[in-house]
Amino acid sequence: MSLFSWPVRIYWEDTDAGGVVYHANYVRFMERARTEWLRAQGIDQLALRETTGLGFVVRDMTLEFLRPARLDDELLVTLAVKERRSASMLFGQEIVRGDTTLLRATVRAACVNLDSMRPAQIPPDLFRPEFP
Repeated sequence: MSLFSWPVRIYWEDTDAGGVVYHANYVRFMERARTEWLRAQGIDQLALRETTGLGFVVRDMTLEFLRPARLDDELLVTLAVKERRSASMLFGQEIVRGDTTLLRATVRAACVNLDSMRPAQIPPDLFRPEFP
């Protein structure tokens, strides 16, 4: 299982009055990493919607906040596919600063028909052959 990573720097807009990253922003950082992972797989989400009507939405998420990130930190958001089902994928994600893990998460993303918001099978040819 390969690990994908995406760099993030913390700016004023990411922090609260104390200079600590606001908790909801971690979710945004992880979303960006999943989007960039899809791009690295050759998947254009806009084209996917236009050609198939499909897209991925978060079905559930568990977050474990371990340590805070602060203004000007350089972080790495990682992603590993833990499980793939016919209509969903389970990701393990972490946000790290150097050797320190700040957050651990599991995220299940469901493939849905974006018009009806009903579950849909992930197209079998969507991912490259090397993807499990």
